[in-house]
Amino acid sequence: MNHTALELLELGAIFFGLGLLGRLANRIGLSPIPLYLLGGLAFGSGGLVPLGDIGDFTALASEVGVVLLLLLLGLEYSASELLTGLRRSWTAGLLDIILNAAPGAAVALILGWGPVGATVMAGVTYISSSGIVAKVLGDLGRLGNRETPVVLSILVFEDLVMALYLPTLTAFLAGVSFYGGLSAVGISLAVITVVLVIALRFGRFVSALVDSPDREVFLLKVLGAALLVAGFASAMQVSAAVGAFLLGIAISGSTAENATKLLEPLRDLFAAVFFVVFGLNTDPRSIPPVLAFAVGLAVVTTLTKVGTGWWAARRQGIGKLGRARAGAALVARGEFSIVIAGLAVSYTAVPADLAALATAYVLIMAVLGPIVARYVEPVARKLVRTPAAPAT
Repeated sequence: MNHTALELLELGAIFFGLGLLGRLANRIGLSPIPLYLLGGLAFGSGGLVPLGDIGDFTALASEVGVVLLLLLLGLEYSASELLTGLRRSWTAGLLDIILNAAPGAAVALILGWGPVGATVMAGVTYISSSGIVAKVLGDLGRLGNRETPVVLSILVFEDLVMALYLPTLTAFLAGVSFYGGLSAVGISLAVITVVLVIALRFGRFVSALVDSPDREVFLLKVLGAALLVAGFASAMQVSAAVGAFLLGIAISGSTAENATKLLEPLRDLFAAVFFVVFGLNTDPRSIPPVLAFAVGLAVVTTLTKVGTGWWAARRQGIGKLGRARAGAALVARGEFSIVIAGLAVSYTAVPADLAALATAYVLIMAVLGPIVARYVEPVARKLVRTPAAPAT
């Protein structure tokens, strides 16, 4: 069988298998991310049925998946919403960093992975999965709840932190000096500031530039702009994902809504490939030695996320049930933790076990998050039940 035919067969099997896994995830009410990772583990090196080389397509497709993930995340926010969310949630956001980044960093240092490994694992355990959180809130009918703006404000803060964290991490992974890392942060801050100013004052012009009544032209312009900006950002050591996120912020109004509807199927396809490729590149035999650490991190960071949401909701005067729901909604980790780990393992400065730990951790948290969010309210009701009034 010739090489092209073999690659087509393998790609077809992967896409069809992803469809089956996605359908299974919908039926059992879970995010498909854990199943995509498991699929990659099963067919990667050391898996049940290792696939051969499927070429450069999957590597590039996984990069496009990251760009689309961040682009559509940016499309969900306007610059004014980001600034409002930042003002509203900056104290809760700082607490979120302290409570949820520290456990990952501590485990990395215990395992002897050094400052770079600690920086990576801090990001893996810190950021919640915006996609899973949004889906859970919608599925449970909580989008209109009083605590939901608190949850969304914390997610906005986390996304802005990622815009600084990713280029800084890239600089550390590349082995630049301390001053080089500072310059990366400075460039990131400058780029973010410029984009926010452009989005606030000239967002309509950016939207008009990519908008088109023709769906085909619109798709080509938006996707082309995203890849151009991502490539330019990567060349400036700002991170391709951050560049796509900032472009999404600059596009607003009906253009952003139409772009989201048009790009969602592409995002789902390429993001699924990204998760599978990450799984393919992770040897499942490396997971058992770090599984205990993954479980320990899952327990600790579940409690710290619940604590973060509880404290933030309490500051807004929300009752105990709302505080519990806010904290539980933030528990899930997913796509961005894998994005961070995927970026890290492409550098030799990071140990191979880190990918295994990140995979095991995300598998647990992507499943545990929706379960905690679903059942926290009945549990909280029992705990905060008001004692019956004495008989008169």
